[in-house]
Amino acid sequence: MVDYIQPVRGMNDVLPDARSVWAVVETAAEEVFEAYGYQRIRIPALERTELFCRSIGETTDIVRKEMYTFEDRNGSSVTLRPEATAGIVRAGLSNGLFHNKQQKLWCSGPMFRHEKPQKGRYRQFHQLDVEAVGFVGPEIDAELIVMSARLWERLGLQSPKLEINSLGTTKSRAVYREALQRYFTGARDTLDAESLHRLDRNPLRILDSKNPDLEDLIANAPDLSEYLDEESKVHFDGVQKLLDDVGVEHVINTRLVRGLDYYSRTVFEWVTDLLGAQSAVCSGGRYDTLVSQLGGKDTPAIGWALGVERVVELIMAEGLPINEQTPDAYLTAGGEQARRAGFSIAEELRAKLPNARVSMDCMGGSLKSQLRRADRSGARLALILGEDELAAEKISVKALREDTPQVMLTLDELVSMLLSSP
Repeated sequence: MVDYIQPVRGMNDVLPDARSVWAVVETAAEEVFEAYGYQRIRIPALERTELFCRSIGETTDIVRKEMYTFEDRNGSSVTLRPEATAGIVRAGLSNGLFHNKQQKLWCSGPMFRHEKPQKGRYRQFHQLDVEAVGFVGPEIDAELIVMSARLWERLGLQSPKLEINSLGTTKSRAVYREALQRYFTGARDTLDAESLHRLDRNPLRILDSKNPDLEDLIANAPDLSEYLDEESKVHFDGVQKLLDDVGVEHVINTRLVRGLDYYSRTVFEWVTDLLGAQSAVCSGGRYDTLVSQLGGKDTPAIGWALGVERVVELIMAEGLPINEQTPDAYLTAGGEQARRAGFSIAEELRAKLPNARVSMDCMGGSLKSQLRRADRSGARLALILGEDELAAEKISVKALREDTPQVMLTLDELVSMLLSSP
């Protein structure tokens, strides 16, 4: 038995047969982002550990338990990024992008968290991340949420449902925090070890608990909406009215608090009941204090991220049709001279038709066996080059998906035919 090296647990290969679905998600997202005026930014996968301790929060599960952190050869503590928002803000500050400017940015790529691998949750996972920095009013909150709704429409997804909430300002949330501490302290004997750890550090995280034994206790906890400051109430009401105006349905979930310390005011999640325990496919919110936490001026900001793996799984779960990336044409050639000529013809077709997918048979054998491979490839057309075609300086074109006669065409005629076909 061959002893193959296996991948690191929780870090998965994305194989060619899944590529079509990934491409659909990534292409649709890029088109939506560009339609709303967001520009792409690329950030490093490796950052100084301090960045995430200051932004995400040292008491969070991500920083305490999940980050891939190590010392580099210079003895500096570095971390593989567990999320993208902090890196984008760091990049904006490092490069002066926020100096008297508003920015709409997006990025994509792998993130890393040492979690227990399960369906929809992996140790290397991919995100699409959108951030708007420097915008104050509820319009940008609504725009970002609507933009995610437009992405679901573009993909044909029906199951994601929108939940929203407001966390208020840092000051109003501090009052709520004290109320939660008093409430949960009165039930210390009921709390599990994780909730006890959160009680003193950040009791809002107890509301995030997935422990079914705490459901009733959490359900009866003080309601955050009762502690909101007036300015946050007005802002949140404005967001809801804008969503109503454009027909984006939503429900208020007062227990939605999000898992990162930097959030304030509007928070939201798109959830589905088709992915088991991992119900959230897209999450985000305002983080009006993060830029100043990382050394910049007070700057309002909001963003969201979606997990590409979860969206891909959701597309499959909803049974949406995906166009396979099959060749438009598959070139076969009989004999050494024909194979040499065929190689040049395939290159000319690719040069003249940049959007066409042209494959050439590279295994050889009889034309009959090559045509079988052409059929299995899913190509619409088989291009046949033999002695007769070489003599006539033409190419035989055989339709593989329609019952139409085989024809012989010059290269220019073939190019014209491929340009005119859908």
